[in-house]
Amino acid sequence: MTARRIVVVGSGMATTRLVEGLVERGVTTTDHVTVLGDEAHAPYNRILLSAVLEGTHRPEALTLRSPDWYAAHDVDLRLGARVLDVDRERREVMLVDGRRFGFDVLVLATGSIPSLPPIRGLVRMDGTLHPAVHAFRSLDDCLRLDAAVADAERAVVVGGGLLGLQVARALSVRGLAVEVVEGGEHVLRSQVGAAAGRIIARDLQRLGTAVYTGARAVRLGTEGGVTGLRLDNGYTLETDLVVLTAGGRPSTALARRAGLTTRRGIVVDDRLRSSDETVHALGDCAEHEQQVTGFVPPAWEQAGVLAAHLAGEEVTYPGARTVARLRATDLEVAVLGDPETAVGEVVEVSNPVVGSHRKLVVRDGVVVAASLVGDLSRIGLITQHYDRGTVLGPTEPGELLMSERRARPSVLPDDAEVCTCAGVTAGAVRACRSLEQVRETTRATTGCGGCAEAVRQLLATRPALAPT
Repeated sequence: MTARRIVVVGSGMATTRLVEGLVERGVTTTDHVTVLGDEAHAPYNRILLSAVLEGTHRPEALTLRSPDWYAAHDVDLRLGARVLDVDRERREVMLVDGRRFGFDVLVLATGSIPSLPPIRGLVRMDGTLHPAVHAFRSLDDCLRLDAAVADAERAVVVGGGLLGLQVARALSVRGLAVEVVEGGEHVLRSQVGAAAGRIIARDLQRLGTAVYTGARAVRLGTEGGVTGLRLDNGYTLETDLVVLTAGGRPSTALARRAGLTTRRGIVVDDRLRSSDETVHALGDCAEHEQQVTGFVPPAWEQAGVLAAHLAGEEVTYPGARTVARLRATDLEVAVLGDPETAVGEVVEVSNPVVGSHRKLVVRDGVVVAASLVGDLSRIGLITQHYDRGTVLGPTEPGELLMSERRARPSVLPDDAEVCTCAGVTAGAVRACRSLEQVRETTRATTGCGGCAEAVRQLLATRPALAPT
């Protein structure tokens, strides 16, 4: 059988999981696999960029797989390789430097790109950003912002979504006076309701970060050496840094130029195939059943399905399972599914005094969505029921929202899911001898990092193995 030429455009987290799946199935030893990444860095964990900014992680700690690992598994990793066009007729990918790579199978994992908000003064006459403005999408963005923090005292974060709050909290931990501007009526408006949003905003204010909701930035300017960001409510926020975290869209330009079907993202079927069966898409750039996710767990699920499909297995992608965690010091938020639009009976427990709000959406006894703010003591159990579609009794949804009050922590069964990003169970963690082995064999803790403490506790309490 002739070896296939499998070319992957993009070297992010979805691609890393895809290549791992191909290695596990022996595809990289029978076919030629090439990964084209436009960044100069080895594939890294984009979710933990705010941890680098905060100072709790070194940049090198974000590396998912080193170039040596790719080489050792017969994968041709090309960094700094920006793709200009895809010629479907010739089955070639062309880089901006003129190099061409032929393919039999093409995978587009181009991710998402930031969109600039309509703020006057954001872009200067020469097309460059105002020197105070920083995007926050890549490791290079993070390193530039990190360097700028040393000479700054104040920062404004435009966007009150998950990324915006993580960046705001990281800058606050670094000692800056931080203000968040959110155009919606409350922060995290895409994930939680107004009551939960108000609690998060109050927690941010308690931690020293001012929050402006229902306000939009309209003009950025510098006068007399002072930079100010003017809002549509008339206020002007003096600042040294402006960080843009609002707005992003699937990167579909390459697919559109190639004549593939796109809507919000690159349209794919249950086997992650585009309108051209030799071209696949996964991750943030893919649209499956009219849904674009933007989260790691569905991207990794897609990568697993595609790896199996390319290995000749009969598998299909069932659809996105959205699990989001806010990774920010002193802020606890978890969201399962889409609790603001899901249809069902709503069970809520709110205590603004202590800063907690917990909500389940239940349909026919099954948890179809949830949001938890300020108290994640039951997140593992709720996630387990959500994943399995457990049919709950009449009193169980309310009981799930009660805080854990046991004197001793409950023992998780082996089949309880600990890492939602990688779908890793407590039993799989207990089977490992060290955190390094957990990361290498299961990939737990390498996604959002929200499971790190649970993994450490499981390793600390695992039964000792009898000597052989």
